[in-house]
Amino acid sequence: MESSSAATVSAGPGPGPAPADLLRRLRARGAADPVTHVERVPARAGVPAPWPSWATAELREAFTRRGVVAPWQHQAEAANLAYEGQHVVVATGTASGKSLAYQLPALATLLADPRATVLYLAPTKALAADQLRAVAALELEGVRPACYDGDTPRTEREWIRRHSRFVLTNPDMLHHGILPGHAQWSGFLRRLAYVVVDECHTYRGVFGSHVAHVLRRLRRQCARFGATPVFVLASATSGDPATATGRLTGLPVTAVTEDASPRGGVTFALWEPPLLPSDSGAAPLDSSSVPAQAAGGHDDLRQIRRSALRETADLLADTVAEGVRTLAFVRSRKGAEVVAANARRALDDAVPGLGDRVAAYRGGYLREERRELERALLHGDLLGLASTNALELGVDLVGLDAVLICGYPGTRASLWQQAGRAGRSGQEALAVLVARDDPLDTYLVHHPEAIFGAPVEATVLDPANPYVLAPQLACAAVEAPLTPADLVLFGEGAKEAVDGLVAAGALRQRPTGWYWRHRERPEVDLRGEGGAPVAVVESSTGRLLGTVDGGSSHFLLHSGAVYLHQGVSYVVDQLDLADGCALVRAEEPDWSTHARDVTDLSVVSVRSYVDAGPVGMFLGEVDVTSQVVSYQRRRIATGEVIDTRPLDLPTRELRTVAVWFTLSPQSLALAGVQPADVPGALHAAEHAAIGLLPLMATCDRWDIGGLSTAVHPDTEAPTVFVYDGHPGGAGFAERAYGTAAAWLRATRDAIAECGCETGCPSCVQSPKCGNGNNPLSKPDAIRVLDVVLTNLPD
Repeated sequence: MESSSAATVSAGPGPGPAPADLLRRLRARGAADPVTHVERVPARAGVPAPWPSWATAELREAFTRRGVVAPWQHQAEAANLAYEGQHVVVATGTASGKSLAYQLPALATLLADPRATVLYLAPTKALAADQLRAVAALELEGVRPACYDGDTPRTEREWIRRHSRFVLTNPDMLHHGILPGHAQWSGFLRRLAYVVVDECHTYRGVFGSHVAHVLRRLRRQCARFGATPVFVLASATSGDPATATGRLTGLPVTAVTEDASPRGGVTFALWEPPLLPSDSGAAPLDSSSVPAQAAGGHDDLRQIRRSALRETADLLADTVAEGVRTLAFVRSRKGAEVVAANARRALDDAVPGLGDRVAAYRGGYLREERRELERALLHGDLLGLASTNALELGVDLVGLDAVLICGYPGTRASLWQQAGRAGRSGQEALAVLVARDDPLDTYLVHHPEAIFGAPVEATVLDPANPYVLAPQLACAAVEAPLTPADLVLFGEGAKEAVDGLVAAGALRQRPTGWYWRHRERPEVDLRGEGGAPVAVVESSTGRLLGTVDGGSSHFLLHSGAVYLHQGVSYVVDQLDLADGCALVRAEEPDWSTHARDVTDLSVVSVRSYVDAGPVGMFLGEVDVTSQVVSYQRRRIATGEVIDTRPLDLPTRELRTVAVWFTLSPQSLALAGVQPADVPGALHAAEHAAIGLLPLMATCDRWDIGGLSTAVHPDTEAPTVFVYDGHPGGAGFAERAYGTAAAWLRATRDAIAECGCETGCPSCVQSPKCGNGNNPLSKPDAIRVLDVVLTNLPD
């Protein structure tokens, strides 16, 4: 449970040095000061409120035993709205105690009505498990909370369906298990009083659009059983939370956004790793730190900075040595393992055995390992944890003193969510953003106003997306025949989607509604993570170590790959994609492995096009192919490349929809774009166009991809592609094509009006660029877009 009162007491070791003193010691360990900016986020006093009159003495006493003396004002406001039957979202900062806002009305209703039930949805299993601990610790008779997810043993599932009154699960299990089995859940759904949607800001883009329809399917089944539950949502601070959650649930939602909880001060440092000596010859540890190119595409022989992974590992070791409980966020699973392993090694070199106080945490671990790590951190057995964003959400981490963020996480919302993991219970905290050797990160650490002076992003989703709506309506039809009233529930575009399903032979229309025609259910993946997970098995013992999602297996589990699991190193002997299994053996090589892939895009067909003289605008199907073709072995000590070894892995293909424009080389030359600068010009225009498309298409930039090239073999011209990152397309490229002039004019204006000189995250840099944001040319991107807009009709 998030800290909900100043009376909450954190467990674990005694206080370490004050954040300012700790930062001073960390800065002093090198010859040059790596800190480019320190922002002081001041402490804030809390504003308490009286307990609601409907909160019984039993409930108040249960919370008081857990250290909650009284709710804060925003908790009481949201709880009262929910108890009165209003759908509500509480969108306040990390550690503001949002959980109390939904626990109060939900538990009060369960105590008052012995038949009522509550459904809690979390985006991750860890968060659901954490909330289970919090609710169970209140020891309220008759509530019987239980987790129902993929880890739940079969023997327990029937008991949960019949007896639990507070079921904690995730959208995936609701979609794949509960709604298809609604007959078995009829008793629970008939009495459903509240649906809690925790960390709802994570439901964005295509994933969020799918979840929006899963919630509509849930509302539909509840209505069939005579129930109309109240939705209570919790979100990190975001832009316009009432609109976003209204779109997510399909209901009018009242937003509570004034954070009345107390907050300890935060010392937030921006940290740029030092330059390596020019004669070191060391390659960077992480692939994001390859030497950049100049904006025009020419080689830039500048020195390489020290890897952000190595710097974060050293900082983690230093803070643990100081007795400071620290969480380090790392962008990749492999990176989290590397940071933990290097920190352990450094600590053991200093004090043998101290490395045992550090661990890694990431997806793919077995359930028992995840729970043990969470317990160890909560009880102070662990002092340091290197984690992917799996722990970004509201898992109870009371007592953390410092957070290290290895590389900008892509959005300001995520940055503040991660930084807010420390400083709970009102104590002072330290947050450090360690910049990768990447133009985007470099820009941010030298322009702090882009972090501390800008609002957080809005959560973007589009339930009317036909590529999401149609398969979700098919799922709903399997659960019960669709009726005209259901089309109103599913909203805009539902009638057209149903007509399309009828025409495709998936539904049959009868006087009583639309019926699913096939024996098997439609396969709909909410998250689109790239296939079934691959099991990692130790070949000598047959022991299951963990899993890797199918989309990452080619990079992490190819033959010869070094696979890290809780600091133990394994080498992959064989990757069997057909059986979904990788066989590994324990080994401690003095090298690491780094997969290399190639990506290509080919035009399949053109649906529509505009001939605008030297400019062409197209919409059509494309194949985006990628293949892991080799891997490098690098010495761990120096980063030196030992060799490059070929791999024979299958090509992965995405058939999707793209919008693209072409320009003649002559028009670029007349605009003043030199041939050597064309790649940087197109690349910068591509990034900015992707960043501005959400204004037109109600998508998330993580849902779309792009490619730019000075000469594409299919178009035989300089070309910029923007494509939907989902099989079959997601409707975004179509929207871009339909609003091309307005979209590209907004893109051009955003670049031209940005106050930076050479490009920044606000205009042409991308947080998800696979080429390290190189090459980029801001002024030439403006010239490219001027050519397009001059010739393209409105």
